[in-house]
Amino acid sequence: MSSCRVTDLRHKEIINSADGCRLGYIDDVEIDTVTANMVSVIIYGKPKFFGLLGRYEDLVIRWENIELIGHDTVLISGVPLPQGRRKAKGFIPFLTSL
Repeated sequence: MSSCRVTDLRHKEIINSADGCRLGYIDDVEIDTVTANMVSVIIYGKPKFFGLLGRYEDLVIRWENIELIGHDTVLISGVPLPQGRRKAKGFIPFLTSL
């Protein structure tokens, strides 16, 4: 059994196993102080218009949705993406299909 520190989790990238979408890196974790178990990991929302219009909502991934914690990545499943996490489309529609 291998161990992982909370600081090591910050360097791991979250990937949705359903579609292979990269969601970002872990920014924070939520720990239950009574049972000392990790409850969820959090990816902060991306800034809207350089941060002038606030941020998109944070993505909170419950421990039950984590499938695998690897050396560099964390695979998740069953997590609906907030509005700011949708796949971006290009400015020119015919280039996005290439």
